[in-house]
Amino acid sequence: MNYDKNPFPEGDADRHYLWEMLVRRDIDAFLSQDWSMVEGDFAEDRFFGMHAHFLSDADSWRLQFPNVETYRDEWLRQGKETATTAFAEPLREALFRVTNMRDIDIDGDRAVLHKKFNGMVAKADGTVDRLNWQTLYFCSKIDGRWKITGFVGYMPNPLCA
Repeated sequence: MNYDKNPFPEGDADRHYLWEMLVRRDIDAFLSQDWSMVEGDFAEDRFFGMHAHFLSDADSWRLQFPNVETYRDEWLRQGKETATTAFAEPLREALFRVTNMRDIDIDGDRAVLHKKFNGMVAKADGTVDRLNWQTLYFCSKIDGRWKITGFVGYMPNPLCA
């Protein structure tokens, strides 16, 4: 099965681009631990990220990433940690398999993207990594290009049990 196929046709240019940015480019950059592949995707002057800590109670969510630099450092830390883990299956394929971003709401130059992770990745030691969370990304079209302006991430999937 072809897990890395963009579900949006090129004729749906905005959704096609947003999926490429927040799924394909994000996965490839993360696995390469190469922030330079994604750094241009952020609106640095207005970006912030909320961390839901996998809790459904929004009162527990925190402004953990007040700027791109803070988020970049955590993203790189997670990438390095992932790179030191031995997996029993090709990790790129597994990440595409467990990632779903089919709900993209666009109104003019604003977009909300619903990125969900749901599945398991087999590790070489016989255990599994369970990926089961979701992120809402907020994007704006700035100077003709979509940029990430913020997100609420690490929310439970589904949000209410």
